[in-house]
Amino acid sequence: MRKTWAALVAAALTAAPLAAVPLTATPAAAVDNGLALTPPMGWNDWNAFGCDVSAKLVEQTADRIVSSGLRTAGYQNVNIDDCWLTKTRDASGNLVPDPVKFPDGIKGVADYVHARGLKLGIYESAGTMTCAGYPGSLGHEQQDADSFAAWGVDYLKYDNCYNQGVPAKQRYQAMGDALARTGRPIVYSLCDWGEESVADWGGSVGNLWRTTGDIDASYGRMLDIVHQNMPLAAAAKPGAWNDPDMLEVGNGMTPTEDRTEFSLWAEMAAPLIAGTDLRSASADTLAIYGNREVIAVDQDRLGKQGVPVSTTGGLDVLAKPLADGSVAVTLFNENAAPAVISTTAAAIGLPHAKGYTLRDLWAHRTTETAGTVSAAVPGHGTAMYRVKATATPERYAPDLTLRTSTPNWSAGSTATVTATLTNNGVGAAYDATVGMDLPKGWTATPLSGTTYRRFAGGEQATARFSVTAPAVLPAPITHATVTGTVTARTPGGPEKVSSPNQVELAAPVQAPLRTFTDNTAVFGAQNGSIAIDGAGADLYYDVDQYSAVYQPGAEHDGSTTVVRLTAQARTSDWAKAGIMVRDDITKPNSSPGYLILAEAPGKGYVLQWDSTGSGRLDSNSAPADQGSGTAAYPSWLKLVRSGSTYTGYYSTDGTAWTQVGTATLPGVTATQDVGVFTSSHSEGTSGEADFTGFSQN
Repeated sequence: MRKTWAALVAAALTAAPLAAVPLTATPAAAVDNGLALTPPMGWNDWNAFGCDVSAKLVEQTADRIVSSGLRTAGYQNVNIDDCWLTKTRDASGNLVPDPVKFPDGIKGVADYVHARGLKLGIYESAGTMTCAGYPGSLGHEQQDADSFAAWGVDYLKYDNCYNQGVPAKQRYQAMGDALARTGRPIVYSLCDWGEESVADWGGSVGNLWRTTGDIDASYGRMLDIVHQNMPLAAAAKPGAWNDPDMLEVGNGMTPTEDRTEFSLWAEMAAPLIAGTDLRSASADTLAIYGNREVIAVDQDRLGKQGVPVSTTGGLDVLAKPLADGSVAVTLFNENAAPAVISTTAAAIGLPHAKGYTLRDLWAHRTTETAGTVSAAVPGHGTAMYRVKATATPERYAPDLTLRTSTPNWSAGSTATVTATLTNNGVGAAYDATVGMDLPKGWTATPLSGTTYRRFAGGEQATARFSVTAPAVLPAPITHATVTGTVTARTPGGPEKVSSPNQVELAAPVQAPLRTFTDNTAVFGAQNGSIAIDGAGADLYYDVDQYSAVYQPGAEHDGSTTVVRLTAQARTSDWAKAGIMVRDDITKPNSSPGYLILAEAPGKGYVLQWDSTGSGRLDSNSAPADQGSGTAAYPSWLKLVRSGSTYTGYYSTDGTAWTQVGTATLPGVTATQDVGVFTSSHSEGTSGEADFTGFSQN
C-alpha cells in the first residue's frame, strides 16, 4: 500500500497537468440525479454516539449547526445513522421508527430540520439486517425508498452488513433505482467499505462511496485511510466522490492531528461529515470545522481530488487544481518529529510566472514567492496553501520561512537553538530580526548576529541562540512552546513570522521505580507525582501496548496497591490508565500473572485479566465494551491481592470504595512487578495520565 501510494504523481490539472501516472480507479459516468455537485457537508451521529441516537439529539444538533455558523459555512446534512428503527417491520412490511427515540417519527424530525434550512439523512443497509441488527433493505428497496421519500429524507447512507453474498453493484443499483423512482432528490451514499472495486463503478450508481473500512479517532487509522483513499483520485468528479469516512475532528486526536485530518479531507475533495458532538464541541474544534478557506478547497466546483506530487520519507506534497486556476497545496508531515517540507510552483503544475501568491489557509495571510512553497511542519501536522501565478508579485510581503532546531532539554539544561531564515520571495525584506519567544523561566542569549538590514529574495541566513530551561519544573512532565520569531519591513507592509516548537521536559524517574514502554512514551516523577505521556493501540487479546512506571517484585500475597489518577487524556473512550501487576512488566504478550485495574474516559472503571496464563488480557469485569460507573477525575484505584486472587475497587473521594471486580490468575509468582500504566487506545497518538499517592504494601 505504501509503495503504491508513494509512486503516484498525478495527472489532471486543467491548464498544466502534473506528470501523468496510472491511478487505481477507473472513472465511471456520474449518476444522473443532479445532486452533490460538490462533496456533501454535514453531521452524522455514529462516531460520537453509536446507537444512542434520538430525535432530541438530532434536533439539538441541527440547532447547534445553525447557531455556530456551520450552516452558513456549508454544512447542510443532519444524518441519522443506525439504530433509529424497531427490530421488526410492521404488518405491511414497512420500517418502523423507534417510538421512544423518535416519538414523532422520522417525518417529525425532518420537518424540524427543514425548518432550519437544513436537510435530513437516514441510514439503512444493503443486506437483511443493519450492522446493529435492525431490519435491512435487501429485497425491500422500493418499499423503503418510498418510506424515506414520504418522510422527507434528503440523504441515504446505505451500509453493507448481512449482504448474503449478493454482488455489491447489484444491491446498490437496486436501491439507487428505487430512490430515482420516488421522484424525490435524495443524495445516495454507498457505504460498502471500499470492497469490490467500488471506485470503478460507484459513480454510476451513487453520489459517494466509502473507499475504506471504518475510521476511528486515532492518528494511525486516519493515516492508513489516507493511504487507501489517495490513489483513487481519478474516480472523483462533480456528483461522484470518494468517501474516506466521517471526520473524527474533536473526538480525541491532538489539535494538530485534527487540523491535518480536515486539511487532507478537503484536499481529497472528500465529504465533510462531522462525527463529533457539536453541542459540546470546543471553540477550537468549531474553528477547524468552520475554516471557510479550507472548506472552499473541498467545495471547489472543478471537482478535482488532490493527488500526490511527492512522498519521500513520510513528507508528502499533495496538489489539487482549482477552478480559478490556482492550486491548493497541502504539505503533510506523517512523522512524529517536525520537518521542513518544500515543493515548487512548477512541480504542482502552475505555469512559469514572475511570481506567485501564497495564501496560508490556516493563518489566513497572503505572501508572495518566486516559486518555492515551503513550511516548517510539526509532527503529524500540515501546512495548506492556495498558490496562484501573478504578474505583480511584490504587492505582498515576500514569503519568509523560519526553521528552528529543537534540541532535547532537561530541567536546568542549556542547548543551542539554530534558526534558519529564508526569503522565498521575489522582493527584499528589510531590518529582518530573528528572536526567541520563550515561556516563563526560560532564557535565551544570542550567539550570533540576529538582524539583517536588507534580506534579498532567495537569500538565507542562520542565527544561533543559547537557550536554558528552568531548573525547577511545575509538573513531572512539563509541556512548553519554544518559538523562533522574525520581524521585518517589506514592500507589502510589516511582516512577522514564527516557528513554534513543542518541547516536553520530564523530571527523571528515580529508583526504586523503573520505566517500560513497548511503543513510545515520556515518563516523569517528582514530589510523589508520576506522569506518563504514552501511546499504544490497546491492551486486550493479541494487542499489548502500554507504558508503565513500576516497582519490580513489590507485589505479593496480602499486598494492597493504591493510586490516585488525577487526569487522563481522552484519546479514546477506551484509553486506559491505572494499576498493572504482572510477573514481568517488561515482557508484553508473554508474561503471565497479568491484570490491570483501569479507568477509561468513556467507559468508567474496569478490571481486565489473563485467565489462561497466555500473557494476554482476555477477560473483563463488565460486559463486552463496557465498564463500571462513570469516569471522574480525580479517582482513587485500589487493588488487593490474596494468593492468586485480586480484587479491584474505585473511589471518587478516597473514602467510599466500590468494587469493580475479582479475578484469579494462573501462573502468578510469589512476587510480581506492580506499577501505574497508560495506553492511549489510539495507535500513533500519545495521551498523558497523571498520578499521585502511589503506594504499595
